[in-house]
Amino acid sequence: MSKAQAYRAQLNALKDWDTFLLQESGLPGPRGNIELGQAVADEGNLEIFQHLLTFTAEEAPVNTPEEFLAFCGILGLGRLLAEGHMEHLPTLRACANDPRWRAREAVAMALQRLGDADMDRLLAEMREWAQGSPLEQRAAAAGLCEPRLLKDPRHARAVLDILDQITASILANPSRRSEDFLALRKGLAYCWSVAAAALPEEGKARMEKWLGEPDPDVRWIMKENLKKNRLSQVAPDWVKNWIEHKRHTTTE
Repeated sequence: MSKAQAYRAQLNALKDWDTFLLQESGLPGPRGNIELGQAVADEGNLEIFQHLLTFTAEEAPVNTPEEFLAFCGILGLGRLLAEGHMEHLPTLRACANDPRWRAREAVAMALQRLGDADMDRLLAEMREWAQGSPLEQRAAAAGLCEPRLLKDPRHARAVLDILDQITASILANPSRRSEDFLALRKGLAYCWSVAAAALPEEGKARMEKWLGEPDPDVRWIMKENLKKNRLSQVAPDWVKNWIEHKRHTTTE
């Protein structure tokens, strides 16, 4: 029996999930119990998820066991979306703006559950999120840039389009020092490499456009993507040439 199966069996034998989740959360610590969170999403129901979502940032600060309960509730919304209950999408979008980074990671993971079930629907919704707040943009990029969701070239191309849209919005963003903007910047620093690796020829061409952009934040984002192994594995010479080019232009 896998760890996930064991957790699911334990949950089904319990009436009080909260105590168990708090004990097994892994928090405080560097990593929450993601396997347990996924089991909660698989075995829970709307009533349970709504209860877990009551653990807000004020009541359940970062790196506390209580934060893990909110994490599980957000993941659960992803399962409901994958089952076709799209009425929960506005709640998930609100969660994308949560100040807690683990909650925001749960949003991306929840979106990926929808993508596993209906990638076209996820893309349609993320085109809307890509026009939203920096944290909503970050959630859209992180949710879409998962290798298993990008096996169809049509989907990978659509994700590149959305990344283009989000990256272009950076040029008009006046709040470059805000925590929300920095979270978006950090997310884009790996997302581009995932999408480009899924569709290398088109991905490289899209990245080259932004690699030539003088904006310092965009330059940093693209430079960070060049460091990712997933990209160097599919286009080693191209990555090497651009790294050398960047090094040369920086020292001029």
